Amino acid sequence: MGDVVALPVRREQPGTREAPEPLWRESVGRELRHERHATGRRLVDVAEVAGVSPQYLSEVERGLKDPSSELLAAMAGALGLSIGTLASRVGSTAPQSPVCLAA
Repeated sequence: MGDVVALPVRREQPGTREAPEPLWRESVGRELRHERHATGRRLVDVAEVAGVSPQYLSEVERGLKDPSSELLAAMAGALGLSIGTLASRVGSTAPQSPVCLAA
């Protein structure tokens, strides 16, 4: 079946007070929420157009859920964004790191 691999825990670096860099899902969620607020749309309206529940969209915006590419495309599309545009925005605002570059 395969080996179980422990994932590293995100922690502050010793001797610094820097917060851990955001995960991809957190950066994507923040950008989706920013776009929704910028266009003055309600959570329930965007969720309806995207075909997801308002609760799920809220969890994505808060970085709690990692949506599939199909759901991400639906949510971005409901806001008038393409996946490429969304990824470019996230990549340009997030710190350069392997997490962002790998996405």
